[in-house]
Amino acid sequence: MVRDSYAPVPGRTPEETLHAFTARATADPGVVGLVLSGSRVHAGMPTVHSDYDLHVVVRDASVPVLAALDRFRSAHLDLVVITLAEFRTRGMPGRPDSFTRYSYVHAEVLFDRLGGTIAEILGEKRALGADEARECAAGWLDAYVNQTYRSLKSYRDDRSDLGHLDAAEAVPYALEVLFALHRRVRPYNKYLRWELERQPLGDPRWDADRLLPALRRVLADGDPATQRALFAGVEEAARRAGHDEVLDAWGTDLRLLRPR
Repeated sequence: MVRDSYAPVPGRTPEETLHAFTARATADPGVVGLVLSGSRVHAGMPTVHSDYDLHVVVRDASVPVLAALDRFRSAHLDLVVITLAEFRTRGMPGRPDSFTRYSYVHAEVLFDRLGGTIAEILGEKRALGADEARECAAGWLDAYVNQTYRSLKSYRDDRSDLGHLDAAEAVPYALEVLFALHRRVRPYNKYLRWELERQPLGDPRWDADRLLPALRRVLADGDPATQRALFAGVEEAARRAGHDEVLDAWGTDLRLLRPR
């Protein structure tokens, strides 16, 4: 094949563009995997504006013309070109790209030259391991308590504008905790409702139609009563999962966080 013709040629539709590119990629022995992510792997989420997010996994860095297509973007196709070694660790804890982890949770393998290796690597990214989940939940829980405590102290001291800022920063921590407690990767906000409706977190308080309005209220004005109600649910879930030590380390400070 002529590798310098790799640049995706736009088709009449995103599907045509994807098909043409994948046909060339699968014919190249340097390509060992193709992984589809993004809205196309979330049923009901694609719109007329949706493109295809495709990860091209190459054996090594010996195909510079392919590497040059990393982060190629068009109306039809977004590419990530990554070596097999990088793909193994991308999005995993301790990595600067750990924020990409959720992109692999529902990803689909379109091509696996390695007889299942690509799918196996994906499997390790889709959910948190037991030890990883416990460590993540504990760390995020401590951060959530800290940020909520800062917020409610400011409200107590008549600094509501600053309390509001801290309340907004506490929201991501709360979500990290709730999903980690279930060994799940926190979804991108775009897919939060999608996840909550299809795989509920097992408590009516975390149903999409209850949790999302509460989060919006906290983000809108930091309402202390809403913060305390949210904390009560998080504390109960965290204690049920065995994180008493993290919470008890806050001692009597927790009184400020609990509903009055």
